[in-house]
Amino acid sequence: MRKLKRWKKIILFFLVLFVFLFVNNTSLFTKDRDAEPLLLAHRGLGQTFSMEGIQADTCTASRIYVPEHAYLENTIPSMKAAFEAGADIVELDIKPTKDGQFAVFHDWTLECRTNVEGSVKDYTMEQLKNIDIGYGYTADQGATYPFRGKGVGLIPSLDEVLEAFPDGSFLIHIKSTDPEEGKLLAEYLSGLPMKRLSQLTVYGDDEPIQALKSQLPSLRVMSMGTLKSCLASYAGAGWSGYLPSVCRNTQLHIPEKYARYLWGWPDKFLNRMDSINTRVILVAGDGGWSEGFDSVSDLERLPEGYSGGIWTNRVDVIAPELTIKKNE
Repeated sequence: MRKLKRWKKIILFFLVLFVFLFVNNTSLFTKDRDAEPLLLAHRGLGQTFSMEGIQADTCTASRIYVPEHAYLENTIPSMKAAFEAGADIVELDIKPTKDGQFAVFHDWTLECRTNVEGSVKDYTMEQLKNIDIGYGYTADQGATYPFRGKGVGLIPSLDEVLEAFPDGSFLIHIKSTDPEEGKLLAEYLSGLPMKRLSQLTVYGDDEPIQALKSQLPSLRVMSMGTLKSCLASYAGAGWSGYLPSVCRNTQLHIPEKYARYLWGWPDKFLNRMDSINTRVILVAGDGGWSEGFDSVSDLERLPEGYSGGIWTNRVDVIAPELTIKKNE
């Protein structure tokens, strides 16, 4: 009889725990979210390419799809096109130049996309303006180069980007692992007004982000370290509704492969992160190579009524489709 009572208590305990976990983490009983998804345009609007067999040193300009538009990534025209297409935020990459400015450019070296060799730090900003960043793009293994000669003068400085879009929101990517670059960017950003800083988020490797955050503690940042710390802490305690302090005032890039395992995904999780000023961006696949939601069929994988952030390389394709879905 005692054993039976003990087993009843154990079963009742787990039943109550199960009900608590369900009620506390289901989106069925959470506040309705009727906002539109937040669109983050990766590198503005650029040429896309096959992800098959891609490695860290793959020259992506040499494997682009047949161009469907005239824009090159990380340029002011591409950012303008992205915002006009419906982007809420534009992501861009920065590298320091020989004369101490920040150039907006992605690759470690210049050989893949341009007509010169070396890296950004080997050139002044003025010299970079003479480089043709459309030189290396080809969709047919080098038979033709549709952007050759059209990319001269298109590498912008970070200054030029922020001046061109005074009300634009940006995700700035520090491409280096050097903490000195985090300090250098912090010095640059510290000269901006608070309203402008509120429109910016910075991400990158742990060392430069830590260096930047130590000088600008109120700035929203993200690194692999901040992402792992938040998600690990949330995995252990999020079931209770507790929000770890390491999740506050940051940005989370969540691969769709793992998002479903988050406590309260999607709506309750998004509401929880909103309450602590943390932005959630859903990226396609396992998050390995900046895969985006780039086609109409990709959007079908989003949760019904999803209203968080979306990482995309083709905002010109998905923004109109989301508008159509909204009006249906």
